[in-house]
Amino acid sequence: LSSYDCAALRRGFQVYRQVCAPCHSVERIHYRELVGVTHTTEELIEMASEVDVLDGPNDEGEMFERPGKLTDPLPSPYQNEEQGRMANGGALPPDLSLMVKARHAGQDYLFSILTGYMDPPAGKEMMPGLYYNPYFPGSAIAMPPPLQDDGVEYEDGTPATISQQARDVVQFLNWCAEPEADGRKKDALTYMVVLGITAVVTGYYKRFRWATLKTRAITYVK
Repeated sequence: LSSYDCAALRRGFQVYRQVCAPCHSVERIHYRELVGVTHTTEELIEMASEVDVLDGPNDEGEMFERPGKLTDPLPSPYQNEEQGRMANGGALPPDLSLMVKARHAGQDYLFSILTGYMDPPAGKEMMPGLYYNPYFPGSAIAMPPPLQDDGVEYEDGTPATISQQARDVVQFLNWCAEPEADGRKKDALTYMVVLGITAVVTGYYKRFRWATLKTRAITYVK
């Protein structure tokens, strides 16, 4: 059974944190879900503690900030939708938790968007603040090209080309859309084994119970 490439997921999470997180959220993913997938428990506890989380109310009825913990979701770059629109010229950067599932051929679509920026063809005029990308509907996108060669420095020494960064972050977003996929495959294998054993036992039991009836000889006497 195929499974996620944890090395690619770790690199993709790094690209997300350093490149995508300032504008996009993945609000459905919690730090605890990354344990054993991209990082160790200790690494994620330290990572979460670097984020101040608004919590409360306390015993005095007031909200307060505390260090993040494993049960917290990955932080959103904006406190609300209005703040997000204000920071991006009226366009709200979408949450990326289910983006792979929300688009047809989601992985290919996202990879093409991230690597498809180019100069507009002759005669194509772009409005201020828009960039030409033939893979985006209308070919005009408000998001500047997010990836640059060597834009991040991978811990494992993998060359950080634009296509490599795009591949890794798309892998991570694919995992975000279905983090339980590997677990479901393992469960399915277990169920199939149990079902096979059950079928064999049931077949043997059926033959044992009906053997006396099916082997009887019936004689008709006038």
